[in-house]
Amino acid sequence: MLKIIVISIVAIIMVLIFSALVMKKEYSISSEIIINKPRNTVFNYVKNIKNQEKYSKWVMADSNVKMEYKGTDGTVGFIAAWKSELKDVGIGAQEITQIKDGERYDVEIRFEKPFKGISTAYTTTEAITDTQTKVTTTFNSKTPFPMNLMIPMIKNMLLKDMNVNASNLKKILESQ
Repeated sequence: MLKIIVISIVAIIMVLIFSALVMKKEYSISSEIIINKPRNTVFNYVKNIKNQEKYSKWVMADSNVKMEYKGTDGTVGFIAAWKSELKDVGIGAQEITQIKDGERYDVEIRFEKPFKGISTAYTTTEAITDTQTKVTTTFNSKTPFPMNLMIPMIKNMLLKDMNVNASNLKKILESQ
């Protein structure tokens, strides 16, 4: 009986290792929402990283988070750094790396704690009508072996949070 249990455990471990070896280490997640405001109004709000304090679930998760800003918000090179004692918030920074005015901005996100890593994200705005804008935020990252086994769970969790951020953004902009 013990032999069967040991063999079963070894077999499960081998399947997990093999799965991690063949599974992709890179992933991308996108969240979309339609906001009943003109494209320029929406873009000019979202490109300013400081505004995330009002709609980002991650920034709002710790009322004691320490934020530090460098540069001019809404321009390439602007950096927003955060430091939190909460593990779910951690320590890191994001930097605006590219802006196509009225259409898209890109950021590099550098995580220090609870884990080290570099990810990228971008947000686009697309006019649906003169008074409606589709906002799409896409997050791209890599997870090393063997943690890449967690990617399906990570993607699910991040997408839920990104959808909360989008919903919060919609409420704020449509109430202005």
